[in-house]
Amino acid sequence: MTLRALGEAEGIPVGAAVAAGPLQANARYWRILGREFGMVTCENAMKMGPVHPAPGRWAFRDADAIVAFAARHGQGMRGHTLVWHNQLPRWITGGRWIRTTLARALDRHITTLVRRYRGRIGAWDVVNEAVDDHARPRPTIWRRVIGPGYIEQAFRSAHAADPDALLFYNDYGAEAAGRKADAILRLAAGLLRRGVPLHGIGLQAHLALDHLPRWDGVRTNLRRIRDLGLQVQVTELDVRIRLPVTPAKLRAQADAVRRLHDLCREAGNCTAFVTWGVGDAASWVPGFFKGYDAGLLFDRAWRAKPAYRALLGPPRRMR
Repeated sequence: MTLRALGEAEGIPVGAAVAAGPLQANARYWRILGREFGMVTCENAMKMGPVHPAPGRWAFRDADAIVAFAARHGQGMRGHTLVWHNQLPRWITGGRWIRTTLARALDRHITTLVRRYRGRIGAWDVVNEAVDDHARPRPTIWRRVIGPGYIEQAFRSAHAADPDALLFYNDYGAEAAGRKADAILRLAAGLLRRGVPLHGIGLQAHLALDHLPRWDGVRTNLRRIRDLGLQVQVTELDVRIRLPVTPAKLRAQADAVRRLHDLCREAGNCTAFVTWGVGDAASWVPGFFKGYDAGLLFDRAWRAKPAYRALLGPPRRMR
């Protein structure tokens, strides 16, 4: 069995974030991606800086290549991300904006991008990481100039551009119940009260093996999201390992991945399980977390790891 077959059997697609470079240049990368995964997310190609580098100028080549690959291989497609505080182009960060002009620029960006892929992208991460590590609204250019209403505006603009797409709020560090998860749930509940088209919460799940969440807290959080009537998707999973990598650590990583997937199965509202990359040879982890590596399901030689095999095991109820 493959991860793709597992997802099809359970109705929870297993996906991977994709970088355009290795997709086009590395045969092992695209063979594993096409065989093993039933869903694809653009790792960077749809973020504002790469795709919209100047006013009126767009760079769709990489995003188009990833969307075309997914279509050829019958894979679902997640769009990532329409509004974020990072990887912004200089024309945004260096511009002289007032509320109306920046709001208009944001609407045009969202509308253009979502319309281009209308009918080909089933779900979008509309707003990414709007809550900071202290559970407060993140002080971004969008909030500073437009005000807190930028979040509602973004969801309404995306829905108008593609009424059939599922729209997600996406964030890290909120997999288990806690202050940040509480803040995100309050944000989501407020959007729903105002009739904003929000369909789900994306839990990134960038985890560290030496600092895993409490699994009972994850279960509680998934239930709270379900109680709001929202879907949940695991959107950016990796479980980084402090070097050196050992067989024991790989077994512990496998157990963590399997536990999260079991909770996803159990929740009833979990509709995707996506890793942030295909394999360790093309992962962001070692470049961003000094002393860590090996966060994904395939190693640097593109061999399946214990975490891959753990996912394919029979369902088990979490205790």
